[in-house]
Amino acid sequence: MLSNLRICAVGHQTISSVHINNICCYKVRASLKRLKPHVPLGRNYSSLPGLIGNDIKSLHSIINPPIAKIRNIGIMAHIDAGKTTTTERILYYSGYTRSLGDVDDGDTVTDFMAQERERGITIQSAAVTFDWKGYRVNLIDTPGHVDFTLEVERCLRVLDGAVAIFDASVGVEAQTLTVWRQADKHNIPRICFLNKMDKTGASFKYAVESIREKLKAKPLLLQLPIGEAKTFKGVVDVVTKEKLLWNSNSNDGKDFERKPLLEMSDPELLKETTEARNALIEQVADLDDEFADLVLEEFSENFDLLPAEKLQTAIHRVTLAQTAVPVLCGSALKNKGIQPLLDAVTVYLPSPEERNYEFLERISRLLLPFADQHVEIPSLTAGNIALTVGLKHTATGDTIVSSKSSALAAARRAEREGEKKHRQNNEAERVLLAGVEIPEPVFFCTIEPPSVSKQPDLEHALKCLQREDPSLKVRLDPDSGQTVLCGMGELHIEIIHDRIKREYGLETYLGPLQVAYRETILNSVRATDTLDRTLGDKRHLVTVEVEARPIETSSVTPVIEYAESISEGLLKVSKEAIESGIHSACLQGPLLGSPVQDVAITLYSLTVHPGTSTTMISACVSRCVQKALKKADKQVLEPLMNLEVTVARDYLSPVLADLAQRRGNIQEIQTRQDNKVVIGFVPLADIMGYSTVLRTLTSGSATFALELSTYQAMNSQDQNTLLNRRSGLT
Repeated sequence: MLSNLRICAVGHQTISSVHINNICCYKVRASLKRLKPHVPLGRNYSSLPGLIGNDIKSLHSIINPPIAKIRNIGIMAHIDAGKTTTTERILYYSGYTRSLGDVDDGDTVTDFMAQERERGITIQSAAVTFDWKGYRVNLIDTPGHVDFTLEVERCLRVLDGAVAIFDASVGVEAQTLTVWRQADKHNIPRICFLNKMDKTGASFKYAVESIREKLKAKPLLLQLPIGEAKTFKGVVDVVTKEKLLWNSNSNDGKDFERKPLLEMSDPELLKETTEARNALIEQVADLDDEFADLVLEEFSENFDLLPAEKLQTAIHRVTLAQTAVPVLCGSALKNKGIQPLLDAVTVYLPSPEERNYEFLERISRLLLPFADQHVEIPSLTAGNIALTVGLKHTATGDTIVSSKSSALAAARRAEREGEKKHRQNNEAERVLLAGVEIPEPVFFCTIEPPSVSKQPDLEHALKCLQREDPSLKVRLDPDSGQTVLCGMGELHIEIIHDRIKREYGLETYLGPLQVAYRETILNSVRATDTLDRTLGDKRHLVTVEVEARPIETSSVTPVIEYAESISEGLLKVSKEAIESGIHSACLQGPLLGSPVQDVAITLYSLTVHPGTSTTMISACVSRCVQKALKKADKQVLEPLMNLEVTVARDYLSPVLADLAQRRGNIQEIQTRQDNKVVIGFVPLADIMGYSTVLRTLTSGSATFALELSTYQAMNSQDQNTLLNRRSGLT
């Protein structure tokens, strides 16, 4: 079974054959059977781009389209904003599929995992390649659920642009803020698409204002809706002053007409559009000096004379500079507004040559992605996205290079450009390029195979899943010997459990879900320890004195310091063993066995008998640190979650009363159309199973989003209750 199908993004520098720049990889699927063309029942697929039947029409065109004609984009948004539905319409209108898929029917192209189709959500990112009006578009549909935030993170690293989708009835939501920050971090130019304009409560003005206020972005209104909610029937192109109306008798949205706005037929709409176009021109001129000079020199008297192409070029530059974001609107479910969105992707988002990638690499076997279908290709030029097979020692987030010397050369170039921080202690030798930030898990539970003989199979399955999903952590409990799964949420662990069953054929048993607490200390303490052992004819003798003290700055790993009395010669030989021992000791605290954070460990003295192994040094240091931690006053830290609940006014009171019982701290209550949005903090331990309770309280009408905020100290009463429960006293 192939376990290493990876997506590769190719940089834009001049390279030959299958040399690939800036590889950012992640696993797409594990089984060999998925490399074969597979058509789900009930779906009709047209020929893949460049293919007629099973024959390649133009191998050069499918492998090496002009780099200026390539667009590598991602679809990102809050859950249920309509990402996958929009992707389905894009694939249909581009000719990739012959029928429209539906999330509720479980027959979409990019949601092809069994778990995705059953739940109606995107869990794992999927890549699709298609053509649109002479452009090659590589599109990745990303998840919107907070449990799978890492999927969005690793996709953005290989993309040149993104389409951010919003529910027009609610505007910016909790996870929208998260994915927007991720795009900011990776400097990804964006287009905004206000979806669900046909939905009750949809408001173009409200959604635009939420983008301006909550995302601190400058929206460029390239379209205006014709009607809202039930009256929505089309859009106005502000740039060209045309109206686009979709045929009400057409079921698939392919038929629409584009007409210029005329004084005779649409006086009010023409007036509104003219005002919007003038405002757009002024806005772009404020952001782009080249365009401002053009307007002032030639078109200051009459903006109507400004050609649409000139305005589009300026908007393209502004979008790439990320000083503003184009805004379009439509209804993916009702098949309106998708074709203009595709046009905007090709006109306003960057090609790979307009992005800057610098690192070199070589790959052997390449595949072109079409969701769960793949076509093997002999080579790939710069700027494309493809899959590679057979990388057995790589994991998500790795950057692959052709040799160590080329890696060091790339690192030196990056340092010269100020893109890499100075690293001490020869850390430059261990090059880390464009990695992903892996969030810390907040839930854990034990997992057991059906029998002892199946333990190796379980370990293999978990190893493969960890390489694919670095946010999944697996550890061995030293006391019980049980395997422990650590994940981002209840849904995350549930999906992992289900995948082990379906993909690896293992019926495993999960223990009760538990919160991932942490520990810290409240005062400074010193401890001394001696390890004296004779193994064979060699004596190992180590004496250590350390101090453990709390620090104010939040630090997941211990801050390690050395007293001046420690000799440099001894430190040079033993430093790695010392730090290994300290880190090992802080993995399990004295109260709950949870990781210890916000502490500094100072080594005051170290005496080592000649011939003592570094393993003994590490063991002695670890034992001494554990002794110090036990002596100190200890504190349990619990994860505190950002909570956002969207609820109808009629159900607000019971929701607030329930949150009060869950130790919730309400920060504010906003009004969003006809709903109330409750924003606050709540301890993770008290929000487990909240989705079921919320559905009961609100008759299924409310939604909520959770995101880890920080770790906070528990009060003494709650801490004692937790410790008694863990020890079996209550």
